[in-house]
Amino acid sequence: MERPYVIVSAAMSLDGFLDDVAPERLVLSNEADFDRVDAVRAGVDAIAIGAGTVRADNPRLLVRSPERRAMREASGRAASPLRAVFSPSGDLDPEAHVFNSGDRVVVYTSVIGARVCPLDSASAEVVATSEEEVDLEVALDDMAARGVERLLVEGGGVIHTAFLSADLVDEVNLAVAPFLLGERGGARFVYETGFPQSPERPLRLAEARAIGEIALLVYRRT
Repeated sequence: MERPYVIVSAAMSLDGFLDDVAPERLVLSNEADFDRVDAVRAGVDAIAIGAGTVRADNPRLLVRSPERRAMREASGRAASPLRAVFSPSGDLDPEAHVFNSGDRVVVYTSVIGARVCPLDSASAEVVATSEEEVDLEVALDDMAARGVERLLVEGGGVIHTAFLSADLVDEVNLAVAPFLLGERGGARFVYETGFPQSPERPLRLAEARAIGEIALLVYRRT
């Protein structure tokens, strides 16, 4: 069984930040790019985020466009893709939007995290992948068994770093805002570690275009 095709998606500043340190969420994109992301969501089988993104952004991870939702249903699929949360600790808020809108969520965690996870079976299915961490390959195998062929990973930086460093990413979609954050920067697109996408094995630029003042860059595995 092949693992899902993995797409990493993010909006970031020119210097690689996903957010600043202010209490309010920094908007890095525009409505046209939000609609593009919604189209990407509508075309995948699952959307995944890390626990940090649940806490910071409290997203619902649903397809927003009624037309796209209707097209998915007409093809025999759910209105929105399967939603997944990666949390080694299992420390998640049961009141978060993702657990209270749409179908149940799959939470990939550790054996330790599964013991303490406060979610009930009505809102989430908890899957322990290893003793102390989330084993990404086990999680991807589980998704493949559920019929997931295309997975969209929406962040944040910790989960981006994990997937990229494990060489489990087939495509990267970056919406780059026309400013730098510098010392105001908060969460990053990726964090320091070893990456196989090196100068010796770079990704291939598949698309580059302007969406208003936003630059969309799409890279694929060579």
